[in-house]
Amino acid sequence: MPKDHGIGAAPKRREDVRFLTGTGQYTDDINVYGQTYCHFLRSDVAHGKITSIDTSEAEKMPGVVRIFTGKDFEGLGGLPCGWQVTDKHGAPMKEPGHPVLAQGKVRHVGDPIAAVVADSLEEARDAAEAIMVEIEDLPAVVDMKAALESGAAKVHDDLDDNLCYDWQFGSEQEAVDKAFAEAAHVSTLELVNNRLVANPMEPRVAVGEYNRANDESTLYTTSQNPHVIRLLMGAFVLNIPEHKLRVVAPDVGGGFGTKIFHYAEEAFVTWASRQINRPVKWTSTRSEAFMSDAHGRDHVTKIELALDKDNNFTGLRTDTYANMGAYLSTFSSSVPTWLHGTLMAGNYKTPAVQVNVKAVFTNTVPVDAYRGAGRPEATFQLERVVDKAARELGVDPIALRRQNFITEFPYATPVAVEYDTGDYVATMDKLEEMIDRAGFEARRKESESRGKLRGLGINCYIEACGIAPSNLVGQLGARAGLYDAATVRVNATGSISVMVGAHSHGQGHETAFPQVVAEMLGIDESMIDIVHGDSSKIPFGMGTYGSRSLAVCGSAMVRATEKIINKAKKIAAHLLEASEGDIELKDGQFTVAGTDKSVAWGDVTLAAYVPHNYPLEEIEPGLEETAFYDPANFTYPAGAYACEVEVDPETGKVTIERFAAADDFGNVVNPMIVEGQVHGGLAQGIGQAMLENCVYDESGQLLTASYMDYAMPRADDVPFYAVDHSCATPCTHNPLGVKGCGEAGAIGSPPSVVNAVIDALHSGGHKVEHIDMPVSPHRVWQAMQG
Repeated sequence: MPKDHGIGAAPKRREDVRFLTGTGQYTDDINVYGQTYCHFLRSDVAHGKITSIDTSEAEKMPGVVRIFTGKDFEGLGGLPCGWQVTDKHGAPMKEPGHPVLAQGKVRHVGDPIAAVVADSLEEARDAAEAIMVEIEDLPAVVDMKAALESGAAKVHDDLDDNLCYDWQFGSEQEAVDKAFAEAAHVSTLELVNNRLVANPMEPRVAVGEYNRANDESTLYTTSQNPHVIRLLMGAFVLNIPEHKLRVVAPDVGGGFGTKIFHYAEEAFVTWASRQINRPVKWTSTRSEAFMSDAHGRDHVTKIELALDKDNNFTGLRTDTYANMGAYLSTFSSSVPTWLHGTLMAGNYKTPAVQVNVKAVFTNTVPVDAYRGAGRPEATFQLERVVDKAARELGVDPIALRRQNFITEFPYATPVAVEYDTGDYVATMDKLEEMIDRAGFEARRKESESRGKLRGLGINCYIEACGIAPSNLVGQLGARAGLYDAATVRVNATGSISVMVGAHSHGQGHETAFPQVVAEMLGIDESMIDIVHGDSSKIPFGMGTYGSRSLAVCGSAMVRATEKIINKAKKIAAHLLEASEGDIELKDGQFTVAGTDKSVAWGDVTLAAYVPHNYPLEEIEPGLEETAFYDPANFTYPAGAYACEVEVDPETGKVTIERFAAADDFGNVVNPMIVEGQVHGGLAQGIGQAMLENCVYDESGQLLTASYMDYAMPRADDVPFYAVDHSCATPCTHNPLGVKGCGEAGAIGSPPSVVNAVIDALHSGGHKVEHIDMPVSPHRVWQAMQG
């Protein structure tokens, strides 16, 4: 029978009660006495020199408190990048300044030029329209390859060109060249990983409050990692000591990576509130989000796969152009390098792998991590070229993958990571069981009888989660540690508050984390409360992204709970007049081994705070412990996905008929939450594959700046999924054996969809080798026309 509590059980998410009843507290729900409202005047040109800004008329308008421009921020820092990449020649990447408000130039549509602070939002907007700005238009660069050509307009005048870095990584050049020189077959593919807008349900909001009495600033913000924002903003932008800066991220309606980063608006409201001695609030509109939130993906890649005469993979090389946008966002530099290049081996034992990445500045919104962050880009390239190779060789795409799977662990890849465990054969076995492959031809014939083409797409993926350890990522250029922390505070009556550095914005931490602690202590989960999102209440934390919450922060929580158990056993031993080594904890009872002598959890916790009956010289009062956890390695979830589509040859419309996902997430704490995370990731990946595409014209104007032009997936765009995570190989280096699940669906689904579409077209005699995402009806129809 399934468990009804603890690890492996599937209780409903406790946080959903407040979300579904409208009693959650989001940042926009926070209103501080005396607050003002901010509206940003943003550039409507992609590239230009600011020749004048006249705020005189705007300043006279009703309700205006103050108007700020870039001059007001001279002497302060710019927004920092959190990861330094060293290029293939040993030189550090170029890091141009990123001012809070534009200084001298605007570099993308949406670049903030001025900010109006007024008594009401309407008054702030009206005043912003009265600001007179003169901008001398400059040529814009949007295409990455064109941006690197001699004579191209420079996004940053103080740089020699628009190249941020030219990074190369992997096997020795000689080994790669040899693999391709001796190959019996080489498959080559050029492809685009389309630019995306993250579109979380809740747009970004920031409220800055300054308390002059104690010189303390508070920022309420929609963030996935409040401690990181406090560190970056306080130390590098505003020069506010950390003990005088509090950052609070309350309920957050989705992040998907776009709320990891430190944004100009957060720094502005925090600093402006100090200048006017009143709270300042900014709430993004959806239109602003399209041109101010960091975008995702946007890679152009050529990938080559070498195979020997027996169809074994012998070499892989890629050449990628990665768009940075106009500025370096917080973790942007790491996405196409260490989060992408290190996963190019995929699930396969290819002996020689080499990755080259040219990161390019353009006059577009900055690009940073979006659900999966580098791993979807790597998987899409690899799994598309593997599918192409199978078709060119006339072999079964599943058999080709199986033949080249890594089967022995641990396995050190040519791109510097070591997979500790996995079973790719088992996930493929499970997938084939789920998809009824034997019945596919009958389903194809039935589709053909209705004039439709049916295709089956297969994909394998591997992900790296819980980026670590800190000493390694430090060597790779990370400017922060990637550990996490937890404090377990046991109250006198036995209830528990757990303060965690991870932030929950849809992951279900308030449900899953108590399951872990309850399992360890043998108490009811309702006695455990999770506290997160407030830098004043938590020792430190690196936030939530990269599917790290349970693997890293959950492990810190386990370590802190172990310390609690050890101290509680000392107290129980004294109360029971027994040796500490004889005390056992089970089902909330401390028992002397081999006897019926016991004391309840609540009696021990009360004794900790009312220490009338234990030796204070040996045991301190209280029961609270903190632990930091720095992982020894990444975790490596993996899986196999299959998609079946129907294509209407008359219109090019693609319909997903079936989708199956077999994942290895290691140990699973709450299966229901895991299934929900996979479903969400699949929907986002399908959105990228079929619908979503962020497009600029050659002048740098954003053509897809609203939901009228940017297509998000709706319910009828996605099928009912078949999801399985029974093929579990536990992680070997964290105490929970967990691997991470939040990004898997978004990594594995795009190539599955595109592979299926290509297969469908081939079944109809259309020799199409590739269609770039999104595989919209227009693109598919054009491909069928040759």
